[in-house]
Amino acid sequence: MYGDYGSSLRDLPRLRDSKRRRASSWDRTGGNDDRLTIRPGETAVLADIEGPGSINHIWCTVARDSPWGPDEADGDYLRKLILRITWEDSSQPSVLVPLGDFFGVGHGKTVNFVSAPLQMSPQDGKGFNCWFHMPFASRARVEIVSELTSAPVFFYYYVDYELFDGAQDGLGYFHASYNRQNPTDGVEQGSETLRQYQVEGTNLTGDGNYVVLDTEGKGHYVGCVVSIRNLRDSPEWNWYGEGDDMIFIDGEPFPPSLHGTGTEDYFNTAWCPSEAYSAPYHGITLPGGPNWSGEISLYRFHIEDPITFFRSIRVTIEHGHANKRSDDWSSVAYWYQTLKG
Repeated sequence: MYGDYGSSLRDLPRLRDSKRRRASSWDRTGGNDDRLTIRPGETAVLADIEGPGSINHIWCTVARDSPWGPDEADGDYLRKLILRITWEDSSQPSVLVPLGDFFGVGHGKTVNFVSAPLQMSPQDGKGFNCWFHMPFASRARVEIVSELTSAPVFFYYYVDYELFDGAQDGLGYFHASYNRQNPTDGVEQGSETLRQYQVEGTNLTGDGNYVVLDTEGKGHYVGCVVSIRNLRDSPEWNWYGEGDDMIFIDGEPFPPSLHGTGTEDYFNTAWCPSEAYSAPYHGITLPGGPNWSGEISLYRFHIEDPITFFRSIRVTIEHGHANKRSDDWSSVAYWYQTLKG
């Protein structure tokens, strides 16, 4: 069982009773063809594990079998390969997220970065790693669903897990969900000055905020990756942020218990950052181009400060101050909770 220990250096001397196992794409013939070939429209089962146990680490990388056809954008394949994880015999997956977004970077891009639970490793971020622990009582099923239409991919992977002698009470099931709004429902600048448009106005309800997570049950929210494509073509000050984070717990009214001061503040940076940065619990993997143009991707993990909820949680961020901006927003939310259905 999990026991009264974690995975820090201090805990390593403690002897354990669990059994380590791995599912991987190794070549069963003994050769070096250590990969799956996933064709357009196929679903590949990476692991189907009988528990009780816990998935502790997932590593994978993807390579193209041939050039994309005219209907496939070169960078879209990481959003057309979907990671699906189902716990026990649930009728619904608890994880259903595009592959690249799940591992920490949006827009179908890869880049080297390091955080505590997620990492992309050289060369150029093409090695994906996840260290979120994912306990289960009787069954875990991990799959990749291809929504590609013209070309297969080669898929290499490890799913590392532990098996326990018995199930343990009090453990939530790992969940991750993807959302996208393109464009967000903003407003035209019209006769407003740039300052009025970018930083003035009021929002005293939270209505219209971009939604990162909206779920019911008991659990705790442990973070998100948010990706933004700046759709405003302007030589003027074109900061995509300034929107407050608002996290509503258990159906509470406005103002929520957790109300922040701005997009970059929620992601633990400051003053409209425009450079890449990665730390264990927060970072900017894609900082955008000049004047915050193009593609941005940020992460914030609540590892030391999980946000608990008993009936529901709604994690939101304004898209621009008072929801005035109309940009392409997407996100992955990560959380643990009781299992549904």
